[in-house]
Amino acid sequence: MNTVVAWRWKALLAMAFVLASCTSTPPALQSSPQVATEPTAATGVVARSELLLVYLPVAGDSLRSIAGRLLGDEGRDWQIAEANAGLPKPEPGRPLVVPLQPLNPLGVRADSYQTVPVLCYHRLGTGGGKMNVSPARFAAQMEWLVRNDYRVIRLGQLADYLAGREALPPRAVVLTFDDGYESTYRHAFPVLRRLGLPATLFVYTDWIGAGEALSWAQLQEMAASGLVDVQAHSKSHRNLIERTAGEGDERYRQSLDQEIRGPRELLEKRLAVQVQQYAYPYGDANDLVLDLLARQRYSLAVTVNPGGNAFFAQPLMLRRTMIFGDHDLEAFKARLQTSRRFGPVP
Repeated sequence: MNTVVAWRWKALLAMAFVLASCTSTPPALQSSPQVATEPTAATGVVARSELLLVYLPVAGDSLRSIAGRLLGDEGRDWQIAEANAGLPKPEPGRPLVVPLQPLNPLGVRADSYQTVPVLCYHRLGTGGGKMNVSPARFAAQMEWLVRNDYRVIRLGQLADYLAGREALPPRAVVLTFDDGYESTYRHAFPVLRRLGLPATLFVYTDWIGAGEALSWAQLQEMAASGLVDVQAHSKSHRNLIERTAGEGDERYRQSLDQEIRGPRELLEKRLAVQVQQYAYPYGDANDLVLDLLARQRYSLAVTVNPGGNAFFAQPLMLRRTMIFGDHDLEAFKARLQTSRRFGPVP
């Protein structure tokens, strides 16, 4: 939290203590046009403004239950903790500031700024090959994220973050799976369900139902779970910046249109999902690809350039970090870039 924001919220927290210590509403509070009060006995809310409310916890409250009741989403408990100097749990009778608007939507602090890693998996299994991550190693990685207070968010949440409309948890991370291997359903999906972790599955539609690929029924089941967002990874998995022999400008444009429009229309029709995210085959894109993506209502697209995504990231050229089969847990941890320090000023 930067110095100005921290000072502001400390002042608001001090106000919360003053309000909570009063047995009746102070005259100044009653006359203020910016603060409204609500009955403490009925709701636990002692004051409210457009920016925040002040809540008196009772026995049995948790940050998650308070966030669910007052913010409509238990997953926003981290925002309450951050607004109260990292408070791990509420204390009955000790007032809490509950932010109603993003506290720090850009994730900028005095010495660093937030970056969101997007992790990329391909196959899961016990066979060889760099792309093949063992099921045991994948499960250990996901369990480590949960134990260490990382918040797995949906890729789609980056859209509001990049637009400055919504803050993300300090240790936010995104999970993605490319191509559409059946092993994603067999090995990854049970772990995601057990731990309640969302993920994005990028499939190229020509491969669905063939060989080692997922079937339409498996895709439907995963999409219906509410945990897996099925999105586009092109139609045929061709490299979008390379032309085939004799492919002129018009034919190249038509081919790109099929690779971008085709999977969106087919996935939306067969799975009744909304497709607004795209993974470039081989991570490559050019200006024409970017233009066609924008015309086809895609809001986010991912490369395979490693690193985290800060508030200034290009939505159609997001960084994404590959997770390979030979990455042990320490190598996995090293790829979770959730912040970057500011460099020295020249």
